[in-house]
Amino acid sequence: MDSTLKRTWAEIDLDALAHNYQVLQGRMGSGSRFLGVVKADAYGHGAVEVSRTLENLGAGYLAVSNLDEALELRHGGIGLPVLQLGVTPADQTALALSCRVAQAVWSESAAQAFSAEARKAGRKLKVHIKLDTGMSRLGFPCGEDGFERSLDAICRVCALPGLEAEGVFTHFAVSDEDSEAGRAYTELQYRRFAGMLDALARRGVRFAIRHCANSGAAVSYPQYACDMFRPGIISYGIGHQADLLGLRPVMTLKTIIGAVRELPPDTAVSYGCTYRTNRPSRVGVLPIGYADGLHRVLSNRWQVWTPHGAAPIIGRICMDMCMCDLTDLPGAAEGSEVEVYGPHNSVNAAAALAGTISYELTCAVSKRVPRIYYRDGEEIGRELLLRGQSSL
Repeated sequence: MDSTLKRTWAEIDLDALAHNYQVLQGRMGSGSRFLGVVKADAYGHGAVEVSRTLENLGAGYLAVSNLDEALELRHGGIGLPVLQLGVTPADQTALALSCRVAQAVWSESAAQAFSAEARKAGRKLKVHIKLDTGMSRLGFPCGEDGFERSLDAICRVCALPGLEAEGVFTHFAVSDEDSEAGRAYTELQYRRFAGMLDALARRGVRFAIRHCANSGAAVSYPQYACDMFRPGIISYGIGHQADLLGLRPVMTLKTIIGAVRELPPDTAVSYGCTYRTNRPSRVGVLPIGYADGLHRVLSNRWQVWTPHGAAPIIGRICMDMCMCDLTDLPGAAEGSEVEVYGPHNSVNAAAALAGTISYELTCAVSKRVPRIYYRDGEEIGRELLLRGQSSL
């Protein structure tokens, strides 16, 4: 890599993304459209290039979490329909219309505000009605207590003159949990979803697109595919269920050994002196730190993978650097590339050590880390998201 920032970078394997797409689409069936979830810069993988690849593969829809993300896709030349999953202020309706975004609607008051703004613009806003079947986040409540009120409200929403109710959806809370309780709750959520759709149909309200299957459901409940499915993290070949389907990690986070230090025994390493050498040691200094997305909580716990084997991270991870023990790897030298996360060094394992989920670690890979895109083993593009530098 000949970047001016040859220090830390993320390699994005678009062939792995294509493989994952084909596996998931095949599992869910040709009658269910693939919605690519590309919010949070495609979970850190680069939203525009990921979306372009999914569009070429035949995906039917994309999903983002805010209008800025949708605008980025449109500026990048992405033409697929886009669903905005999160909260959008109604005064942004004209912008949503201009960039051809369908908006999630979670309440009657929000729907009324969107409708009024769309009518001012002389147009109709496509919306997907969000049903709360047990996530307790956004949506019309579909439990026993709120079912009838929600049914009436959704019927009124779908009659609003400024809206085109294209879709309806819900989100599963525990579909990725392989437990009796998890299965029972997911099945309950689906019954609530299907029950509301049946009740709406009896009142003459139907939708062109129904979707509820997230990553966990794509693995464990393919029967819930409906008209469209929304695989998120699993599309990127990570998460604890990815191996069950033979999916491949799309991101490999790399850095280099920037310097090698020879340290005597009983030498403190890094802030807080949380590590001391217990023998004459070769210590590698790596130009990656928590400002690049390597969580400080992995200090003294994680390792990097060198061409000669694993090298434990020692001492506290700093903002821009960290240290690793190369004593048992005499072949590891300054300038050697090392893998922080990737096929030899699973981000899932790092997430488990950090007490979190793999989503958080890939999303945390910061904008100063260049993304290098590969297809058929060849580099096809680079992206650096620092201000004023859209490419390398």
